[in-house]
Amino acid sequence: MPSPPDIPADRPVLIAGPTASGKSALALAIAETGGGIIVNADAIQVFANWRVLTARPSLRDEARAPHRLYGHVPGEAGYSVGHWLREVAPLLRDGPRPIIVGGTGLYFSALTEGLADIPPTPPEIRAEADARLARKGLTSLLADLDDATLARIDTRNPMRVQRAWEVQRTTGRALAAWQDATPPPMLPLPDVTAYVIDAPKTFLTPRIEQRFDAMLAQGALDEARANLTGWDPARPSSKAIGAPELIAHLRGAQSLEAARAASVIGTRQYAKRQRTWFRARMRNWQWINAQDL
Repeated sequence: MPSPPDIPADRPVLIAGPTASGKSALALAIAETGGGIIVNADAIQVFANWRVLTARPSLRDEARAPHRLYGHVPGEAGYSVGHWLREVAPLLRDGPRPIIVGGTGLYFSALTEGLADIPPTPPEIRAEADARLARKGLTSLLADLDDATLARIDTRNPMRVQRAWEVQRTTGRALAAWQDATPPPMLPLPDVTAYVIDAPKTFLTPRIEQRFDAMLAQGALDEARANLTGWDPARPSSKAIGAPELIAHLRGAQSLEAARAASVIGTRQYAKRQRTWFRARMRNWQWINAQDL
């Protein structure tokens, strides 16, 4: 990797990028050169029950620089962008400058653009949404949403659609209306150095395949086996790419080769969605070619 950019040691850094693009290595290089703590901005890497499968920083990397908000949430717990913002807030106020790195675009937009203070979803409404989605499918939830909300969310993403439906059902107010009343951001973009790693499909595909094979070699299947008892596909932690596939293999529903192939495809599809988000929402960030890292 070339020398990291020359950034003032007190200036926060944001690094977004698709999965397997090299963003964690860049964050570590910046931390070792200019100081700071590395803060996770990946919605799945917060969970304690997946380390290998979510490509969390290794113990060796964690020893090279302070890391925060990795693997600290129990696998059976819920977690949202609101939880993440509340945990990030004290890291912005106290201690070394943050180097916030991850692939969850919603976390970065909430941090730099603000997030509406939406009341939490009651368990009974979450259960209603889960049942409706399972019984009638995504189109049933989409049919209840207003045009403004539909224009703002990824209508192919069940989690985003269900979240919008739950907000409307809980509060009687559309998600778009809540967003229009968004408070000021915690970390405005002009106050930070913000990078997006631009990684084309031709660059990412072989890296994704190699990384999943490395995960299997490093114990991803054993990790899945540890999650087999009490497995609940509805949990946020169960959305880890490769987790449902490896669980299915352990239950005898498919071969390991088929699980690997499906996991690689799922990762490539996720990377495509990430790149689409970044192009749409992060045009004002500084773009770095992944092949230069």
